[in-house]
Amino acid sequence: MATASSTRLRCLYASTVKKAAPSQSLASLSRRYATANSDSSTTPSLSDKAPTRRRETTFRDKLNAGPSFSDFVGGGGDAPMDPSEAYALEKVMVGPAGRKKEHTRLPSWLKTPIPDSSNYKRIKNDLRGLDLHTVCEEARCPNISDCWGGSDKSSATATIMLMGDTCTRGCRFCSVKTNRAPAPLDPHEPENTAEALSRWGLGYVVLTSVDRDDLADGGARHFAETVMKIKQKNPSILVECLTGDFAGDTEMAALVARSGLDVYAHNVETVEELTPHVRDRRATFQQSLRILEAAKRAKPSLITKTSMMLGLGETEPQMWDALRQLRASEVDVVTFGQYMRPTKRHMAVHEYVTPDKFELWRQRALDLGFLYCASGPLVRSSYKAGEAFIENVLKKRRSAAGGGSTSDSVSSAESVVAK
Repeated sequence: MATASSTRLRCLYASTVKKAAPSQSLASLSRRYATANSDSSTTPSLSDKAPTRRRETTFRDKLNAGPSFSDFVGGGGDAPMDPSEAYALEKVMVGPAGRKKEHTRLPSWLKTPIPDSSNYKRIKNDLRGLDLHTVCEEARCPNISDCWGGSDKSSATATIMLMGDTCTRGCRFCSVKTNRAPAPLDPHEPENTAEALSRWGLGYVVLTSVDRDDLADGGARHFAETVMKIKQKNPSILVECLTGDFAGDTEMAALVARSGLDVYAHNVETVEELTPHVRDRRATFQQSLRILEAAKRAKPSLITKTSMMLGLGETEPQMWDALRQLRASEVDVVTFGQYMRPTKRHMAVHEYVTPDKFELWRQRALDLGFLYCASGPLVRSSYKAGEAFIENVLKKRRSAAGGGSTSDSVSSAESVVAK
C-alpha cells in the first residue's frame, strides 16, 4: 500500500514538472536576455539556431563592383586614354516631347568655376563705385573667375572697357550691346580709370573699348588721355591698349601708339575668308592689318598684338595665310582661343577645337617668328599668362634702355591730347 501511494505521488510530481517546463524555459530565456551574466550551457536559447543570411543591398553590390582602395593609390596602373576617346563630345536630346533636338554638351575642357572669391567681389565693387565697365563682364569672358580671383589685387587682371558699354557695330560673335547713337563720352572716365588702377596696385593693365563710329576720331583722344592719366599716377605701370580699327584711320592709330602705352593690340578675330561672315561689314582683315602696321611705324619699339578665334569653320590653309600676313605686318604677339557662342542669337560654333590642336598652332606660330603665342580653348586676347610674359619682356627692355623714358612718354601723351 505504501509502495502504491509512493508510485502515485511520483507520477503526480512528474506530470507537474512536465507542465511547468515550458513556462520555466521561457522565464529562463527572458532572464538570460535581461542579465549580462547568463549561463548558455544550462538551457537552450534562440541564439543557438543558425542565423539567417541577409540579402545583399543594391548599394553594397555597387560598392563591391567599383574600384578598390588600391586603384586610387596604385599610381598609373591604367594606360592613358586615346585622344579620340578623351575628347569625345557628348550628345543629348533636349526639348519637349515630340520636338526634341540633338544638342552637343559643352566639353569638359571648356568648363570653368563660378566666380565667388572675395577678391572678385572687391574688384567688382570698385568698378561699380567708379561707374566703370570691363570687357570681362560685357563679353562674358569665361576666365573672369581666374583673372579676378587672384590671392591679392596685384595678381588680379581686369580689362577696362572705355567709352561706355554700347558699341556702334554688330559683330555676329560679340555679346556687347549695340546702338547707332550711344551715350556721350564721360569726361571723368580717364581720371576714374586711373584712380581704380592705382587702388589695385597692378603692374600690367589692359584698356579696351567699344567701337565708336559716331565720334570723329573714333575715341582715339579719349584713349590717349586715359593712358596719360594712368602714367601720371603710376609711371611704372605697363599699359596695353586693345583698340578698334578707327574706321581705317591710320593717323588715329598712330596717335594712340604715341600716347605712352607699352603694347598696342588690335584683333583680326578670324581668317580673311571668314571675316565678312563673322565681323561687322565695316571691318575687314586688310584694314586691321593697316592699323597694326601704322602703330608699329609710329613707335617701332612698341609690341603689337592680335587675337584669333578658332572653331568658326576656318581651314588649315586659311590659318597659314593669316599668320603669314600678320608676320609680314610685323605683329609680335598672337593668341588663339575657342569661339564660344554667347547666346542663341549669335553665330553657332562650327567646331570645338581640342587642346592638342591649340598646342599645334602655338608651335607653328612660334616657328613663324612670333615673339609669343598664347593658345588654348580658354585663351582670350587679354589672357593673364600672356600678359605676364609680355610684362617680363617690357621690363627687360626698359632696364636695358636705362628706364628713363617714362617722363618723355607722359609729356608726349599730353601734347597728343592737346592737338
